[in-house]
Amino acid sequence: MSTLIVTLPPSMPTPTTPCSVVWAEDDRTVKRHLDAPLSLLPATPDAEVVVLVPVGQLSWHRLDLPKGTLDRNFFQEGNAQRLRSVLDGLLEERILDEPAQVHFAIEPGAQTGAPTWVAACDRTWLSAWLTALEHAGRTVARIVPEMAPLTANAEATPVLLVVGTPDHAQLVCCSHLGLTVLPLTPASVALLTQAHSGDSPQQVIAEPAVAELAEQHFRARVSLQTAPQRAVAAAQSAWDLAQFDLLRTRGTRTRKQLATWGTDLLQAPHWRPARWAVLALVAINLVGLQAWAWKEQSALAAKRAAIRNILTTTFPDVRVVVDAPLQMTRSLADLQRQSGAAASGDLETMLGLFQALAPEISIPTAIEFVAGELRLKVITPSEDAVLAATAKLQANGYSAVLDGDRLILKQERRP
Repeated sequence: MSTLIVTLPPSMPTPTTPCSVVWAEDDRTVKRHLDAPLSLLPATPDAEVVVLVPVGQLSWHRLDLPKGTLDRNFFQEGNAQRLRSVLDGLLEERILDEPAQVHFAIEPGAQTGAPTWVAACDRTWLSAWLTALEHAGRTVARIVPEMAPLTANAEATPVLLVVGTPDHAQLVCCSHLGLTVLPLTPASVALLTQAHSGDSPQQVIAEPAVAELAEQHFRARVSLQTAPQRAVAAAQSAWDLAQFDLLRTRGTRTRKQLATWGTDLLQAPHWRPARWAVLALVAINLVGLQAWAWKEQSALAAKRAAIRNILTTTFPDVRVVVDAPLQMTRSLADLQRQSGAAASGDLETMLGLFQALAPEISIPTAIEFVAGELRLKVITPSEDAVLAATAKLQANGYSAVLDGDRLILKQERRP
């Protein structure tokens, strides 16, 4: 699945404000990079739209949240407002703006009792850009920071990133202590090196335009990373700044969570063995069902062939087999008639059976027998007597139906 990564500029959105846009294939390969206003973004109907908030638009705060603050259910809305109120109280003295004008987001996987990183940015600015993207037909799936501090239990080493131009180069330090942005000078390099002297050797990354300058300051070779590559890497982050008022309803959160899980299951590399296992399981079950169906069809065909063989062997005069049980019944009845014995569908057999099984019903005043159907005119019997007679006759292969003052008997066809 492709991803359209839109880096938001620091200004408010206008029809002509250009955005830095990266179109990535397979969440890794940069396919296209351009700067264009929202109305001129490339048409990517199947791409996931990810908004990237630049480093300069976010401030980071490390908090110890009170116990019970993060205890919330997946489908519960009330605790989000309570958590937002707690953040307003804890950060009121740390931010310059009023808390109501600032959007907060908590780090993914935050746990009570451990320090938690909270990102803060201008709510009006972010909401305006999200609305502009929505009006441009770009529904935002996630909001991620360009860079984020390392968590307290992260094993990754601090990252030093040199960005900008040779005339205005900046040094960004990303570590478990926070995110620091300083001008690239010998003093800032010495300050950050001293602050992280106890950590593992820092990883220095630079944009191509300032790579030579970074090598001079750090006196070592640096790794190159372009701005589009950094945007693609940021899109893989577990962070999602769409929280609280930017995720307004329970249904939105549910759909968002399900979409994230679905995308991970269908596309994430670490789920590839599971996907292959599911496909193999489905294939095995389909093959098993086909084999079972073939076996059942073969058994049914063998039974039908055995019935036809019994019919043609017992009654050689039958040349064409259409309905073996019915043809066998008729042939047996013909033999009984030829030998003088009463068949099951003859008048004598049916009268004798009626006399034996329905003694509660009065003697019929009229008898009519036509084509294996016996009609007996009787004085209206009781309902219990008819039900009892019907049950006994059905057990012997005959049906009995009361039609007015007539009781109709006929032989049932059985397979």
